[in-house]
Amino acid sequence: MSASTISPGAATTASAHPGRQGLAALTLGAIGVVYGDIGTSPLYTVREIFAPATGVPLDAAHLVGAVSCIFWALMLVVTLKYVTLILRADNRGEGGGLALTALAARSAGGRPRMRRVLLLLGVFGATLFYGDSVITPAISVLGAMEGLEVVAPALKAWVLPLSLVVLVGLFALQRFGTAVVGRLFGPVILLWFAALAVTGVWQIVQQPAILAALDPREAASFLSGRGWKVFAAIGAIVLALTGAEALYADLGHFGRRPIQLAWTGLVLPALALNYMGQGALLMRDPGAIENPFYRLFPEPLLVPAVVLATLAAIIASQAVISGAYSMTRQAIQLGFLPRMTVRHTSAREIGQIYMPLVNWVLLAGVVASVLYFGSSSALAGAYGIAVTVTMLITTLLTYIVVREGWRLPAPLAIGATLFFLAIDALLVASCAVKFLDGGWFPLALGALLFVVMSTWQRGRTLALASIRREGLELQPFIDTLAADAVPRAARTAVYAVADPSTVPQALLHNLKHNQVLHACNVILTVRFLEQPVVEDAERAAVESLGAGFWRVTLDFGFMETPDVPRALRLCAAKGLAVPPFETSYFLSRETIVPTSGPGMAAWRERLFAGMSRNAGSVVEFFRLPDNAVVELGTRVQI
Repeated sequence: MSASTISPGAATTASAHPGRQGLAALTLGAIGVVYGDIGTSPLYTVREIFAPATGVPLDAAHLVGAVSCIFWALMLVVTLKYVTLILRADNRGEGGGLALTALAARSAGGRPRMRRVLLLLGVFGATLFYGDSVITPAISVLGAMEGLEVVAPALKAWVLPLSLVVLVGLFALQRFGTAVVGRLFGPVILLWFAALAVTGVWQIVQQPAILAALDPREAASFLSGRGWKVFAAIGAIVLALTGAEALYADLGHFGRRPIQLAWTGLVLPALALNYMGQGALLMRDPGAIENPFYRLFPEPLLVPAVVLATLAAIIASQAVISGAYSMTRQAIQLGFLPRMTVRHTSAREIGQIYMPLVNWVLLAGVVASVLYFGSSSALAGAYGIAVTVTMLITTLLTYIVVREGWRLPAPLAIGATLFFLAIDALLVASCAVKFLDGGWFPLALGALLFVVMSTWQRGRTLALASIRREGLELQPFIDTLAADAVPRAARTAVYAVADPSTVPQALLHNLKHNQVLHACNVILTVRFLEQPVVEDAERAAVESLGAGFWRVTLDFGFMETPDVPRALRLCAAKGLAVPPFETSYFLSRETIVPTSGPGMAAWRERLFAGMSRNAGSVVEFFRLPDNAVVELGTRVQI
């Protein structure tokens, strides 16, 4: 229809959001969806800290120090930064990378250069999420299935093929939605965290010396004693933090309070107990380092433990897959990706969507990463760098919000930002050590997606500029028509345009070839604002232009599904009736023509032209009635 435009919305309001559902139900849901990723980190984190590549000796002092680092990383990064602070930087109740980006861009006010920098920074952070969406299913399922080796070493050969079967089945089921299996997420993850806590406590009782890890001085001693090798150790400790961004990304689904209650009441205690339990086990039996997580369980419970871990891994994977769908839809509506097919899998939950192209591209990436890396240990080298760079970007964007948007005192805003930037920079540097061991993979994927998204956004800007240059001004054109006796059809015509100040090409074609106008002509522009939802009372702006012409602007939030016919019905209260059975929609199908000039590099113009040709249906995206749409072609040079 029209190009998505990003416009300043109203000021944000802090939200604890918990909707209409009960607090207990939302908290249970948050446990299942928000904490699946970070909840499966114990499968491999401790093992990787003591892998030969890190050089950390497997003795009591270093076990206490390593577990202390994990505990205090959870306290500082997850509890203090995300649960306590970042969750407050909501965009009208919504969280996540693009929601924060839109909020920061709006806080930048009338400084277009800063807005552009912030938008591109946020988009790069969002692209790294896709790398996480590829690696999380692979490492979680592989880590869970590797328990088969502990059950019976002869089953080692089956780990890889069975992992692929589970992953392919998971992606194949996405088209049916997650409503049914989603009800099991909370109870299964609740059982998972209970198992983490109980097995941890059992080991701590047998080796209580591990409780010294609660002393932050143990963490400081561990880090200071590693010298330059500390980066390798921290690069493994970061694995305990993967999934922290999900706390913020799922803010709009569950609200701040349920997410905070779930973390402090269950998730943090269970994770802390399990990591200390693994440390206690290794203090007693260093030979368990081959797979310390599964060695926590007595032998009769190994098979149930593998089954439970696999279910938890599937749930963790489902969370990032659904997050990728949501992120892609936000990117489309904020103008950074072309339209794609979006299918709603639930009649009651509007947030439950399925995007076929995203699904199969993710599956291809997951299968490729499983086959290329082959084990959770190998994948651990690729895991973490995308997450830590995203964390750093989140800190930068949050500073803009708290300083420019909330107007907090500069010393407070700068001090808090520098503290967390120092932590983030250390985590990024530590993960960068793993670049050649696989860390290049999510960065390469993110860079590729950033090129695609920035090219689309720049291309749309150039296309709009071309339309404005070559178009006729609308109001003088209408004034000319008012003086001519052009035949009128007794219907309503809706002309969708990117620039409401110029004459729609479809209208010119209609007038030239059919030599007729409609009795009522609506010049329609759809905008997506930098806020998640727009209230119906504020959705439609109507302006009479005379001679049977009206200019209508429909505003949607970046989390909404744009239903144009429904929104047009709201115009009746403002003096414009758009009868659904007497209305035709005229669309201009743009053919992008790359040209030599100052716009973009030739290869980027060709890329943009290709994306434009293959963009999803305007009719489906805006929910227009199939039998009332007329499409007319137009060429746009960039």
